[in-house]
Amino acid sequence: MKIPSSSATDLEKKDLRHMVSMKDFTTEEMDNMMELMSMLKEARKDNAIPHLFKDKSVAMIFEAGSTRTRISFEVAATLLGGHGLFLSPKDIHLGSGKESIDDTARVLSRMCDIVMARTNSPDTIDALCRMSTVPVINGLDTRFHPTQMLADLFTIKEHITDGRKLSDLTLAFMGDATDVCRSLLLTCTKYGMNFKQIGPKKYQMQQEWLDMADEFCKESGASYEITDDVEKISECDVVYGDSFYWVTQLDEKKERLAAFMPDYVITEELMSKAKPGALLLHCLPANDKEEVTREALEGPQSVAFDEAENRLTAQMAILVYFTHKFSKEPTEEVKKEHETKIKDFLKNI
Repeated sequence: MKIPSSSATDLEKKDLRHMVSMKDFTTEEMDNMMELMSMLKEARKDNAIPHLFKDKSVAMIFEAGSTRTRISFEVAATLLGGHGLFLSPKDIHLGSGKESIDDTARVLSRMCDIVMARTNSPDTIDALCRMSTVPVINGLDTRFHPTQMLADLFTIKEHITDGRKLSDLTLAFMGDATDVCRSLLLTCTKYGMNFKQIGPKKYQMQQEWLDMADEFCKESGASYEITDDVEKISECDVVYGDSFYWVTQLDEKKERLAAFMPDYVITEELMSKAKPGALLLHCLPANDKEEVTREALEGPQSVAFDEAENRLTAQMAILVYFTHKFSKEPTEEVKKEHETKIKDFLKNI
């Protein structure tokens, strides 16, 4: 007897989309996601979040650890009435040589409603997207960090209350051309925001990403600048910090800190040189007194912890945005029919 896959995990979803990078979305789509974030945040404030992910599950694959990504997706699923399933490398066969990524994607698609993956390789995300028949969300893959970008845009929009639009602003990223820096370059120029990377020449953005940003600037009217001149911060409405080295670069730590410190450390003094009312963002975790001082991070211009909270706001919106088209609400009659049939069967065994 061959029974087809259940309707809840329809393998032929129309209009299936994945979230690999924010550059893949129009400004209208980004605005829709942020509007959804705003409504869900208000609902959370009133302890009245509708269960728009009810009886659904998100498979959360973590090849690399994370505080904010792990907590925000798991809590978001719970608040929306669903379930977050944490999957570390030791929990599943992904990448172990025992099971291909393709087969992992096929299995997860039949059991879960959405897949989030934080991986050590872009190839993993791309393979999951190629084979998955449910939405795949990139939780960081060394190229892009779209969930962080959505939280960042929303946080800036929340705190710019003088009538300016996001497209009126200039954001400066202080430091290395990290995945976050790259994502900000592409997200800002796609949306219409001006972008600057301020850092030593050795650690500036690679040309392939600048070529992509050039195309976005032609469409949106945005601009970008890659410079080692710290004084350019005077032209910026938002200053963004990130670590000068990551866990995979510990052997370069001494060299990197020597290149970046002290000139590119975000301090209260440096923030005072930005435009009046400039915001300080940081994707966290923060290394005190390396890329940012504790005084700046906890100062009046910092919205870094609002930004961190908005990772939860973003994940709630993402779970709803990417699954709502596929949700099927059964009638009470249909639910009663299945309940009666199953209970009658159980009475006789």
